[in-house]
Amino acid sequence: MTPNEIIAHAKQVLEREMSAMRLMQEEIGDSFVQAVSMMMAIKGRVIVSGMGKSGHIGQKIAATLASTGTPAFFVHPSEASHGDLGMLTTDDLLLAISNSGESREMGDIISFSRRFRIPMIAITSKPDSTMAKAADLTLTIPGAPRAPEACPLGLAPTTSTTLTLALGDALAVALIEMKGFSAEQFHDRHPGGKLGNVLLKVSDVMAKGNDIPLVGENMLMADALVVMTEKSLGCLGVIDANGVLCGVITDGDLRRHMAADLIVRRTQDIMTRSPKTIAGDMLGAEALGLMNHNKITNIFVVDGDGRPRGLLHLHHLLNAGVA
Repeated sequence: MTPNEIIAHAKQVLEREMSAMRLMQEEIGDSFVQAVSMMMAIKGRVIVSGMGKSGHIGQKIAATLASTGTPAFFVHPSEASHGDLGMLTTDDLLLAISNSGESREMGDIISFSRRFRIPMIAITSKPDSTMAKAADLTLTIPGAPRAPEACPLGLAPTTSTTLTLALGDALAVALIEMKGFSAEQFHDRHPGGKLGNVLLKVSDVMAKGNDIPLVGENMLMADALVVMTEKSLGCLGVIDANGVLCGVITDGDLRRHMAADLIVRRTQDIMTRSPKTIAGDMLGAEALGLMNHNKITNIFVVDGDGRPRGLLHLHHLLNAGVA
């Protein structure tokens, strides 16, 4: 097989799967809305189950749901038959996946859900299958001959697994919207890796307490420069008698006021008034964008009354892996 033939086969697979996706997109309707409503209404968890390739897809769907605010986990149907049925409660919902709807291994978990009146949603390409008939609601994915498997034999789960995975993503995203799931909540479930770094809050990485370079508005610059040097953050925050941030002194301010009398002047004469500030609950990535836009390397973090609670330096974001 030539390289061009290999590429042609790859494109053919992608085209078949994209065509099937477009077909499913056109058919999304009331049953999808009902499925989201059912998943919103339960007090417990979404229990996802499937055999073979459907099981692998089910594990990913369960993981996506769990990480985006919908408690969920995967139960292998064979393990369910040997004790794991005890993981299901009447507060849960069963999301059963089978392309054919006739997987024998799914029988016990389906029967258990029916016996104990656990709500059940089926995902299958066969709306007349045994599993679909047993379910409270069926989400049907397009199947052969309208949407054949991309495999040249028409047998290996390819198109069907892609459609199931996409449908699971659609359910998860709809639930995110319905629940108002926030980026902060997402970070709580993703503390590790690059994604966790991007979702860090400013308060997680900023300089705090005695590390914040603060001086009074009437301090001699000779003394203020000592503080600026000790803190090594390239700036000073100037606070008034009430502890409110009223200005900042940066390296640029020092250069602009460079003169023989600099060290005998007062901080209020040198500072830039009404400096830009941020809140501690801002995402680090958002703060980075603000700092880039304003071409600054540090910014003070204040509370609702304007009192400094921290200082964010570009190096803090770099060290945390946000930048």
